[in-house]
Amino acid sequence: MRDVRSTTRWTAAAGLALAVFAVGACGGTSRSGTSPSRAKAHTLTVFAAASLTTAFGAYARDFTTARVHYSFGGSDQLAAQIEHGLKPDVFAAANTQLPERLFAKGLVSRPVRFAANRLVIAVPARAAKVRGIRDLERPGVAIAIGSPTVPIGSYTRAVLARLGPGTRTAILRNVRSQEPDVNGIVGKLTQGAVDAGFTYATDVRATKGALRAIPLPRSAQPVVAYAAAIVSGAAEVPAARAFLSGLLAGPGRHDLQAAGFLPPPAASSSTR
Repeated sequence: MRDVRSTTRWTAAAGLALAVFAVGACGGTSRSGTSPSRAKAHTLTVFAAASLTTAFGAYARDFTTARVHYSFGGSDQLAAQIEHGLKPDVFAAANTQLPERLFAKGLVSRPVRFAANRLVIAVPARAAKVRGIRDLERPGVAIAIGSPTVPIGSYTRAVLARLGPGTRTAILRNVRSQEPDVNGIVGKLTQGAVDAGFTYATDVRATKGALRAIPLPRSAQPVVAYAAAIVSGAAEVPAARAFLSGLLAGPGRHDLQAAGFLPPPAASSSTR
């Protein structure tokens, strides 16, 4: 386990979420064994938001209950696959709305919040074309954002709405690409296809210096909450429960912190 200092806020939130999770975890038949001798004999399948790639990759190495197979992508696309009958063991989204929608349909257990993030303007580290949010309004600036249905896209549009109609219109006029997940936005930036993009602070950090983050005005910053749930009918229910528990108060939590994620916000703090 990494020696990463836990915050009191995260510990309190994790304790509450663990209590909710213990009550709300879905049932199902499991083929999984969780003893150390059999820990890696089973495979846990996790659908996860693309922005979790770095943190969850580290968690897979730390997770002793089972091997972990990930499918990373836009949270909206992953949720749609579950709605159409695919059954991973765990669904982890970059918002709370998608897991809650699946819960309302009986497709997942009650979701638990496990992390938070910040939206930033990402620019190539060596570029000087964009130095602040007002530069995004200038003619000739190329911008990448998320598509409207993916969480990064909906968060971005919430930010633009708070900046006022004139600024919003000017920035949207410069959008050259609407990507299905954050990896697409980061790719456009690192390839030099665009001058700036709205993405998460953790995605900028994961580029190890290739990109630079420009903070948003505090008044425009949305609440970015991540939630996860066990998929109904999951094959590896005990391993899925262990996976979520580790995100809340275990090695997964430390891997999230190491990747730059923040403690999960209280339910009342979330914005739609």
